[in-house]
Amino acid sequence: MEVENTPPLKRTKRLTSAVWNDFERVRKGDLMVAICKHCSKKLSGSSTSGTSHLRNHLKRCMKRSNHDISQQLLLVREKKKDGTTDLDVSKCDAAIGPLDLKFDQGHSRLDLKFDQERSRLDLAHMIILHGYPLSMVEHVGFKRFVSNLQPFFQIMSGDGAKAVCMQIYQKQKQKVNEILDKLPGRLSLSAELWTSYQDNRFMCLTAYFIDEAWQLQRKILNFIMIDLDTEQALSEAIMTCLTNWSIDRKLFSITVDSCSNNDNAVFRVRDRLSQNRSILRNIKLFHVRCATRILNFIIEDVLQALQEVTHKVRESVRYVKSSEEMQQKFNEMALQVSQKSLLIDSPTQWTSTYVMLEAAIDYRDVFSRLQASDPCYMTALSDVEWERTIALINYLKLVIEVTNVFSGAKYPTANIYFPEICDIHLKLIELCKSKDSCISSMALKIKDKFDNYWSVSGLTLTVAVVLDPRFKMKLVEYYFQQMFESNASECIKEVSGGIKDLFHEYSIRSTLTSFEQSLDCQIENSSGLDGILPTGSNEANDRLSGFDKFLHETSSIPHMKTEFDKYLEEPIFPRNADFDILNWWKVNSPKYPILSVMARDILGISVSIADSSAAEFDAGGKVLDMQRSSLSPDVLQAMVCTHDWLGTEFESESAVSESSTPLCATAK
Repeated sequence: MEVENTPPLKRTKRLTSAVWNDFERVRKGDLMVAICKHCSKKLSGSSTSGTSHLRNHLKRCMKRSNHDISQQLLLVREKKKDGTTDLDVSKCDAAIGPLDLKFDQGHSRLDLKFDQERSRLDLAHMIILHGYPLSMVEHVGFKRFVSNLQPFFQIMSGDGAKAVCMQIYQKQKQKVNEILDKLPGRLSLSAELWTSYQDNRFMCLTAYFIDEAWQLQRKILNFIMIDLDTEQALSEAIMTCLTNWSIDRKLFSITVDSCSNNDNAVFRVRDRLSQNRSILRNIKLFHVRCATRILNFIIEDVLQALQEVTHKVRESVRYVKSSEEMQQKFNEMALQVSQKSLLIDSPTQWTSTYVMLEAAIDYRDVFSRLQASDPCYMTALSDVEWERTIALINYLKLVIEVTNVFSGAKYPTANIYFPEICDIHLKLIELCKSKDSCISSMALKIKDKFDNYWSVSGLTLTVAVVLDPRFKMKLVEYYFQQMFESNASECIKEVSGGIKDLFHEYSIRSTLTSFEQSLDCQIENSSGLDGILPTGSNEANDRLSGFDKFLHETSSIPHMKTEFDKYLEEPIFPRNADFDILNWWKVNSPKYPILSVMARDILGISVSIADSSAAEFDAGGKVLDMQRSSLSPDVLQAMVCTHDWLGTEFESESAVSESSTPLCATAK
């Protein structure tokens, strides 16, 4: 209990308890008062009250805690001055108190305790998450900072930090292994090539899957150095990773960049897995090409077609900005024309070129008047060039809008790509019919690349959008009639047949899975009858077990509707901005038990592996930064994979997502 403030009185009796070292016992009338020497708080000092309440106060006295810590820090500094380094950390730990800063709302308690091992792990986590070099622990500035912050922390060497990071990698790898082992469906992979500053080539293998909670997950599985001098190096590397992770029988598709070597690698992996019947029979869905790469090709070809125009616009802007007098003259002529500013682009950044050309279009009439009034202005565009620029910039604008859709979600599901790619295709068809030979020839060149992409990935995009309850087959019919005109009905029929065949395969696999589970239960229940029943009665050795599969495949009842038929007959789900397709399938999985399994596998396909940010498009692949390029291959893989795994684990913390260092330093 507390008492009112009163002037201290002298102690009248010798006190034996150690707790009185921190209290002054005084008398006020008939009452004895105990005054804390640290915070001056007054409590009962009566001999009948005991000392438990005084000890409890000392445990939560903030001024006393700070005093003890200050004394310990002073001791450390004095020992350092004397050259003494043999600090007993365990004794210091006991003096400082628990690990974290914990505030008790009732008592305003502040507990402090230093944990060497936890601090080592936190430091390693920081290095991994933010891409810091391992050698940072040996930097003088870092050592000084840590010494002042926590003198009890034993600084690790660079090799020590590496060892802790590798321990974290092994622990996190085991967690990922457990996740992959319990997958409710199949997974898809993407294989992306990287280059180091030493021109070594690396393959980044990433898994995409939808977990039990119907959340799309992404995990980097491997980041390994490969020798592309041999034709089969990439496929062998993929097969090795599949085997090491025990996911060769769970693979649905592989997404690669548009390159003949990558395509051949996928073919080899597909053939190897087909021999073991590890993949679905519909092999057209196994190979997927990166969707954003086709956008990259479009950007490159459009800018190539505008190369001469871009030079003229760049020189025109430079001429306007050549002097203050010219700038003022242009501004007077351009009064209230546009709010956009004329900028000179950076030729290595295509986005800046787009911005420059888009702004110049608004000042088309102003440049024409400048040409008429200034004989020194020699780089004006003709009307044909202006019209060409407008047409192609509008096409680039569409590409950017599509890119923004792709980058709108962290891990976009496969269903979002079909309408966007179709819009790109329709606009391309329109450009092919242009009267401007420059535009039409460019569009035909792009269309050849687009058709090649569609021949590989078109079915995947189409099946994914059919499994979107907002569209189903209706959106396919809508776009195919515009894209393929007279051949539309044949293309629609081909897609419909392909989806039904795929659903039929899933139905068979579902039946066989149920049959195998039933056999397992029967074998388990009859395990105690071994030696009593004749060998021929064991269901596991039934030579006619294949008959059940044959019966299911051949005994189709006429007019019997499948889950897929019923799904298509249901009304289209209303379109809205907040629609969550994975949540829809989660809710409706009891209604469509087989189709939902198929949807889980298809919607998790990685349709794009390139960075969806328009500013990151590049033609030559990605390059590791200097720091990561200096790491040994095994340490590099550990750092890259753990960076990805920990980033997912702590993604709710904004500091991690905002300050994590990307792998890529520059486009090569």
